[in-house]
Amino acid sequence: MMREVYITETNCITPLGFNVKSNIEAVVNGKTGIQQHEDSSLMPMPFYASIINNEELNSAFEKISTSKKYSRLEKMMILALEPIIKNSGIELNSKTAFILSTTKGNVTALQNDSEESFQNAHLDVLAKNVSDFFGFITQPIVISNACVSGILAVSIAKRMIQSELYDNVFIIAGDEVSEFVLSGFNSFQAMSDLPCKPYSKNRTGVSLGEAAAAVLVSAEAKNAKIKVIGDSSINDANHISGPSRTGEGLFRSIQNALKEAQIDTDKLDYISAHGTATPFNDEMEAIALSRLGLQTVPVNSLKGFYGHTLGASGLLETVIAIESTNQNMLFESIGFDEIGVSEEINIIQKNEVKNIEFFLKTASGFGGCNTAVVFEKVKSN
Repeated sequence: MMREVYITETNCITPLGFNVKSNIEAVVNGKTGIQQHEDSSLMPMPFYASIINNEELNSAFEKISTSKKYSRLEKMMILALEPIIKNSGIELNSKTAFILSTTKGNVTALQNDSEESFQNAHLDVLAKNVSDFFGFITQPIVISNACVSGILAVSIAKRMIQSELYDNVFIIAGDEVSEFVLSGFNSFQAMSDLPCKPYSKNRTGVSLGEAAAAVLVSAEAKNAKIKVIGDSSINDANHISGPSRTGEGLFRSIQNALKEAQIDTDKLDYISAHGTATPFNDEMEAIALSRLGLQTVPVNSLKGFYGHTLGASGLLETVIAIESTNQNMLFESIGFDEIGVSEEINIIQKNEVKNIEFFLKTASGFGGCNTAVVFEKVKSN
């Protein structure tokens, strides 16, 4: 029989707070981290994004380390992971793995034209810096698969535990708002001129954001917040930046994840979707959900709170969805007003109490990647 897999610890560092509790309070109260910024080092004109305050970040980091050698992203990641490692009391031995998940990592290092900066931009260097801070003895594993990276890491951790290679896997996912990322999305003309509006008729594109999220995936049920019961990742092989018009990759990912979880679509109580507020992504998701008969399942995108945090998004949104499930509360899909996709889907328009037993987390990204993971609430003894 396959081992059962749990998430037992969660944390996040975002513009809305430096722990899960403060983030949930902000989400419940409809507070968004997306604001207008004027920073010519990032973009020549004003732009909307969700950005962590540097002074608050540095001051929080100084409480755990006086070292000056860490990049801004490394500080975010270390801060997210530190309380999880401490609270778990787990020994960082050969049965404990470390996964670092990111889309762009320390890409800002490339602003300095030196050999050292060039090295620091490598993802393996980022992973080693974070791993060495905590003293992991296993080789860090890097997952960088566009914007599914954060949730794909959970899927891979689950499989590593089921293979009995490891008993525990610590995951950190993080990305920051950088000139590189802003100019990239701007070149696609995909940036919204106002805070993003996922699935809305009035959406004009993506708002970018930054965050770090961390979880402990474990074979140990003690302190379990949620059980990971099914996963799948299928590439739709459609286009470097545009998703399949039929939602084929996402459709198959969800179908496979539900099959492994051994539950029917009518058992799902909630879907935490990707919802970037670009015309193509939202439409593709609506089509995939409709094809699976999931039109009536309550669905939200948390991008209206956090912006699109790239590789962090899937894990950050899982952390929030776990709280949503355990508090039996559906959170509003902020920014949504009027349906703007061709298939009717059940967007959560206000916070509401609902018993949640099973939820689905989906993500999609550049290059046609899609990931779906099904979670089950752990019954308390």
